[in-house]
Amino acid sequence: AYIGVMIDDLVTQGTAGEPYRMFTSRAEYRLLLREDNADLRLRGHGRRLGLVGEADYRRFSQKKARLAEWMALLREQRVFPNAETNAILARLETPAIEQPLPLGELLRRPELSLAHILQFLPGAEPLYQASDAELREQVEIQVKYEGYIQRQEEEIQRNERLQSLRVPGNFSYEVIPGLSREVVEKLQRLRPHSLGQASRISGITPAAITILAIHLKKFDAAKDLVE
Repeated sequence: AYIGVMIDDLVTQGTAGEPYRMFTSRAEYRLLLREDNADLRLRGHGRRLGLVGEADYRRFSQKKARLAEWMALLREQRVFPNAETNAILARLETPAIEQPLPLGELLRRPELSLAHILQFLPGAEPLYQASDAELREQVEIQVKYEGYIQRQEEEIQRNERLQSLRVPGNFSYEVIPGLSREVVEKLQRLRPHSLGQASRISGITPAAITILAIHLKKFDAAKDLVE
């Protein structure tokens, strides 16, 4: 991820004759680029390139299947508000429930772990024992941060749409009303190949990207009419 940041910086911003410093905080989608899910993101690519052996890939496939099983259980199994349930929650020092909830909702509570949730899923004990500490942690992260992860995935989809909007090499930024002189100078100097690339240039605001998108669509429409 950090190599990608460096390459993108050099392509979209250059170094302007100054020593280059890479800020790791600029890695996009850091919520998805986690250490705990590196194997889920990269193991398949390693397998296709011949870098992952059969035994390693079999273990990875088993882990992936167990993760999917946990996510399905926590999404589908519900806990109901009754005396027994709320007594368990009281012992765990977490608020009682007043309506049925998926177990995943309970696990989102900061004070609860997968081991606590197991009290409502006695049939999942074999799966719990078959899951190592790393997998249990991954299940908790996936559930507790699900909302944030989903928003970041939606952001990726939006940026992919931006990336698909190509900027012609002869595009005239100076004639676009609403762009500041600083923005025009940066775009003229760096000449991004796409709207997505333009959005990553330092100092290019979301408002400027919106204006660019509108004029790029007009440019494409006019080009189609001429052709």
